Amino acid sequence: MKMIKMGGQQMQKILGRDLNSKKRIQEKVKKIVEDVRSFGDESVLKYTRKFDRIKLTAKQLKVSETEISGAFQNISPEFVATLKVIIDNITKFYAKQLKKSWKIKGEEGISLGEKVTPLEKVGVYVPAGTAPLVSTVYMTVIPAKIAGVDKIILSAPPNKYGSIDPYILAVANLLKVDEIYKIGGAQAIAALAFGTKTVPRVDKIVGPGNIYVNEAKRQVYGYVDVDMLAGPSEIVVLANNLSHFDFIAADLDAQLEHIGGLAILVTTSKKLARLMKKRVNGGYVFLVKNLTEAVNLINRIAPEHLEIMVKNPRKILKKIKNAGAIFLGPYSPVALGDYAAGPSHVLPTAGTARFSSGISINDFVKRMHIISYTKKALEKVREPIEKIAELERLEKHIQSVRVRFE
Repeated sequence: MKMIKMGGQQMQKILGRDLNSKKRIQEKVKKIVEDVRSFGDESVLKYTRKFDRIKLTAKQLKVSETEISGAFQNISPEFVATLKVIIDNITKFYAKQLKKSWKIKGEEGISLGEKVTPLEKVGVYVPAGTAPLVSTVYMTVIPAKIAGVDKIILSAPPNKYGSIDPYILAVANLLKVDEIYKIGGAQAIAALAFGTKTVPRVDKIVGPGNIYVNEAKRQVYGYVDVDMLAGPSEIVVLANNLSHFDFIAADLDAQLEHIGGLAILVTTSKKLARLMKKRVNGGYVFLVKNLTEAVNLINRIAPEHLEIMVKNPRKILKKIKNAGAIFLGPYSPVALGDYAAGPSHVLPTAGTARFSSGISINDFVKRMHIISYTKKALEKVREPIEKIAELERLEKHIQSVRVRFE
């Protein structure tokens, strides 16, 4: 690990990390998105041949029932039992987030409220570049299902056999995903955003991906909603000389296992800093004066994952304002959150935890405001409405109220 000086150039680089793509990537993705929008399946198949080196027909893009049945022949029987434990954990967590429609009644017949409605169609993107991310399937689909989404469309890159990893297919099937497509990269995002003859258009796209997927999500936002723009995975570990050295090293190493992963140790201990500098191959160490300085630094970094491995982690937790997910104590590694604890591992990165959150039920519902007034109730607020509308020089707004009393 590399020692970083507080206030130094490297520290500013870490604090200034962002999700902007290089211009050449933006231009490449723009061409892919425009092609898919204009030519649909034809362009999807073209880019599948180019990037995945697989030749498919339009009919083969959609995973068949036969392929799904075959997937179950290629997974271990113990996997389904393992998955059940995980599904139970995730379901319990997200069931707590469910919000119902509500209304309040006031004087003179006033009724105000909010109608909470699930999205109709959601697209889930599952990366499978270096390895199939099976966990992304259940970490995105389960919250969507609990929210009540009508139709879930999953897309993942085809493998060298022209299929999708059997574990991805099995999990998607067990979770009752409606349709699955063998499309990867920016072309998958564009197909889901605009629809093709084969692929249905969705209302929102969720799920992580590489820089091309991320840039595609940025470019289609507005035509469709997206969960977030996500960069490389990150961890900050706050620890001192009372922390377990082996646990810290293992967790930092685990994060560096991701391509482009960022691993940072923030510590008040010179001994720990020196040890991790030698022991961990990659990442950065910040040696701070005290825990107050540590907390201030962490809030500025706004990491995706934060492990608090000091004696009283809950005391520190009260002061943390910016982090995607927080892991307390020596027996709560990030891997727990990645796979089995319950909260989704789809989290804000690159400092966006300053203003955004991990995926939740709220990502899969929309709220409609409900307003109902009687004539008597409207009359009571007629004067303030007219005064504000007059200030804004919107005469017809004033008339739309006055006409009700003529």
